[in-house]
Parts: sequence; C-alpha cells; structure tokens
Amino acid sequence: MALLDGKKLLVTGVLTDGSIAFHVARLAQEQGAEVVLTSFGRQFRLTQAIARRLPAAAPVVQLDVTSAEDLDALAERVREHTDHLDGVVHSIGFAPQSVMGGNFLAGEWPDVATALEISAYSLKSLAVAAKPLLGRGSSIVGLTFDGRYAWPVYDWMGVAKAAFEATSRYLARDLGPDGIRVNLVSAGPVRTTAARSIPGFETMEGGWPDRAPLGWDVSDPEPTARAVAALLSDWFPATTGEIVHVDGGVHAMGL
Repeated sequence: MALLDGKKLLVTGVLTDGSIAFHVARLAQEQGAEVVLTSFGRQFRLTQAIARRLPAAAPVVQLDVTSAEDLDALAERVREHTDHLDGVVHSIGFAPQSVMGGNFLAGEWPDVATALEISAYSLKSLAVAAKPLLGRGSSIVGLTFDGRYAWPVYDWMGVAKAAFEATSRYLARDLGPDGIRVNLVSAGPVRTTAARSIPGFETMEGGWPDRAPLGWDVSDPEPTARAVAALLSDWFPATTGEIVHVDGGVHAMGL
C-alpha cells in the first residue's frame, strides 16, 4: 500500500517542472493520490501544459488567492473533479522586487502589503476556501523559509514568512477541533523559478552545503517534496502547528 493511496489533494504553486509544488504533485501521484492543481491569469495555460508532464495529467482550477470571487468559488470548482479533499498544499509566495534585494528600509506599504497578502494571509484564505471539502484527518501543508532569521536580501519576504509561520499556528488552533492538521516544511534554498526571482538569491544559498551536516543540494527539490508527502499522509495523525526543517540541518547549527 502506497503512502497516499486514495488521497485526494489540491496543490497550488505549480508553475514549471522545477517547482517544488510540481515535485510534490508528482510524488503524491506516485504514492497513490489523485491531484488537482490551481493556477490563474497568464500562468494558467502554462500550468495546464506542465500538468501533462506529471505521471497522470492533473486538472487545473482557477485560483487567484487575492480574489474573493475565486476563493468563494474554489470548493465548487474543485467539486467538478472530486467530491472532497484529504489535503491541501500551499506553495504560494510573491513580493515585489522593490521590497527585497537590500531594500528593507526603502520598502513602502503598498508593496509590503502585497507581499503579506500573497505570501502569508493567503494561507488562511486558502484554508477557509478549502474547508468545506476537508474532513477529519485531513492535512494542510505549507512551504516556508525559516522565518526566525534576517536573511541577506530576503527583507520583507522574510517578514512575510514569519507571518506565514504564525498564521499556520493559529490555523492549527482553530481547525484542530475539526480534525484538520496544519503544518509547514521549512526547506533549504532550492533553485526554483521563484527563488531565482529574488535579487541576490545566490547570497542566501552561498555556503549552505558546507554548513549543512548532511550536506545540501540546491538543485534537488525531492527531499522537500518527500517531507510534504509525509505530512499529507496518515503517518502524522497527532502533529499540527509544526515546522519540519528539511535543510540538511543548517537550522540547528550556530554560525
């Protein structure tokens, strides 16, 4: 019996076949799950094309997490493909370049607000939108980059990740009585399209493999995808509000 046999999952954030979310979707299908993807705007056709590279072509539904209309319609759109969900993967993040790359002090509220809405508040928005489809034993898993530290060039996206991590804990509190788990995977730097859009990203990944006791491959999203799959499974039935670090051990080392 595979890890996710019979599970029905909603996966956000598949943009290319290098996306962490793509590898989560691929691994989930290999482990027996049915997968529905989300996308929006100009990215929608790209996601549809990438979905055909999965082991089984996955349907794609429209979801812009800043659109109340899309959020209100999400459950009905997903019901066109499945009658319920056992898990949701949040792999959404964006900040204007004006608030990253050494621009922390120059960051202005409209751009900071965009980063916070898309990269942090969207976890709550997605959870509420998907909740009608989630039953007891279901799991919401998000992806973060350790929000405890002030990373080089990450700036207001780092603040957004700290807010994202706090949001996950409050969701764990409020969704726990319904049997819904909420956990995060804090991954080390992986060279995805999103990562490469961060000005000066190489300063964040620089030296990571040397500092990691287990080593770290910045081109390999598989370890992160496996952690997400494990948290979506039934093997963590009493774990919620947790952040699982998949970073080669860097989070535990002094600098």
